[in-house]
Amino acid sequence: MFEDTIIAVSTPLGYGGLGVVRLSGKKSLSISKKIFKPKKHKAKILPSRPILGNLYHFEDKDFFEEAYLTFFPAPRTYTREDVVEISCHGSPLILEEIIRLGIKAGARHARPGEFTLRAYLNGRIDILQAEAINDIIQAASFKQAKISYKQLEGKLSQTINSLRNQMINLLCQIEANIEFPEEDLKISPQKITKTITNITRTLKSLIESYNLGKTLSEGITLAILGRANTGKSTLFNSLCGKERAIVTSYPGTTRDYLHERIKIKDSLFTLIDTAGFENATHPVDKEGIKRGKQQAVSADGLLILFDASKKESTEDLQLVHSFPNKRKLLLFNKIDLRKKIDVSKLTNMDKNLPFLEISALKGTNLNKLTEMIHSIFVPKKEFGEEIILHLRQKLLLDEILSCLEEGLRLYKDGHPEEIAAEEFRKTIPLIGQLTGEIRTEDILNEIFSRFCVGK
Repeated sequence: MFEDTIIAVSTPLGYGGLGVVRLSGKKSLSISKKIFKPKKHKAKILPSRPILGNLYHFEDKDFFEEAYLTFFPAPRTYTREDVVEISCHGSPLILEEIIRLGIKAGARHARPGEFTLRAYLNGRIDILQAEAINDIIQAASFKQAKISYKQLEGKLSQTINSLRNQMINLLCQIEANIEFPEEDLKISPQKITKTITNITRTLKSLIESYNLGKTLSEGITLAILGRANTGKSTLFNSLCGKERAIVTSYPGTTRDYLHERIKIKDSLFTLIDTAGFENATHPVDKEGIKRGKQQAVSADGLLILFDASKKESTEDLQLVHSFPNKRKLLLFNKIDLRKKIDVSKLTNMDKNLPFLEISALKGTNLNKLTEMIHSIFVPKKEFGEEIILHLRQKLLLDEILSCLEEGLRLYKDGHPEEIAAEEFRKTIPLIGQLTGEIRTEDILNEIFSRFCVGK
């Protein structure tokens, strides 16, 4: 248990009908009593029962707000410490004054995520559940919120702990055979192989789910590419549903990239409007094209735009082959004008590339375009409730899988069981890092710094 008591506003910043200040620690109730006075004289503050009262300014010796106070005694609280919540009108000025008075009375202002950090350090949740709490708060889609809720309930933790128990059980049998060969405790090669194969299958499924998890939590980045004046900014504005980029009839209007987030169905996308790919002479234009190419390299997918009212050019042909191994959608824009481009010349270069004819200005086929974007760029594979949302989790799972595969390879190649067991043994501390059983200061700081103050 921590010795100090922390205080913070738990409701969002800004004006609202309700504001909540939360305290956690041994002195939560005693500090609160200096600020809060029940309406009824000598009324008792009972556990988990809201009590109506007034907020008392002990410096001015005057009341300044009506409020409810609820006391939650340890250990059946969010942090497993004594917790007090003061609910009043959502005035930033009043909430700020409560915090100031609380600190004056002996509390300390909470750091970002410190309430959840205390819940984790006091054993109420593991690190996977802590990450899930923040994921729910910052969910980019309802589907992600539901996945995070399942993880908060412990679904992912149960899966990981099950793998850990299987590994420990297997290692116990292998090491018993090594240490006591005369006791006839030999474990069969079939059982070792089957156990490791089953575990690696589960690990691979979790690792593969990260692509979908990243899509749900961070979104998919799509760069809009094309020569100057093909209508990239018009398309960008149409998909965003607002005039985000400046559009003129002059080529090269966009000199730097712009980005905006949009939602299609249950998936989040970040669209990037880039400068037109031309043989630029001006230093600013050259830099804009360079940055556009950098965005294209890092993007998850590309929307390559062509001007259908003009004949195809060598630059257009080169664009089709640019950025290999990227998922692409070819778009032939300005079909509201007389068509001059030979679509087949560009699409026949790679028959696997999807394409669509549109008019970004008139809105022709834009609904079909959003359907195609979702179909092409969102991972199609369905996973269960255990979906990995964080790169930290994926990288640790990669390490665990690598150790298991190397251990199994050594075992199958005829190396002594001790050598294979050493590789298997490496997975236990890695699993401990994944669930937070093994605490690393840098990892804790990185995870909880992403939380808001008051959670």
